Amino acid sequence: MTSAKYWLVVTALLLAGCSHSRVIKVNLINTSAEKLSNIIVDYPSATFGIPSLAAGKTFQYTIKPTENGAMNIEFTDAQGKIRRFPGPAIRKDDEGTMEIRLTQDAAKFIYH
Repeated sequence: MTSAKYWLVVTALLLAGCSHSRVIKVNLINTSAEKLSNIIVDYPSATFGIPSLAAGKTFQYTIKPTENGAMNIEFTDAQGKIRRFPGPAIRKDDEGTMEIRLTQDAAKFIYH
């Protein structure tokens, strides 16, 4: 292998190794028979939310933890009551998949 080809291969491998970003893929799942509204997920250093999630539907979102701390979720049930639930602690650079299964009166966090 020529010197130029060698450096091209080394550079490509280094760039490929640097491109891995540690993220958590979050799936919000409405397991109830009615719509949920104003869903807000708070996690260390950021927040995301959606206006509503229909019964039986899933919303996917990717987060990149940059600090350590706990997750929390808040939503409004079909009767207009605001519900708040604590979630698991996550750490900077964690990665994996998290399911947040929602009912009208509960939130269950499953972190893989």
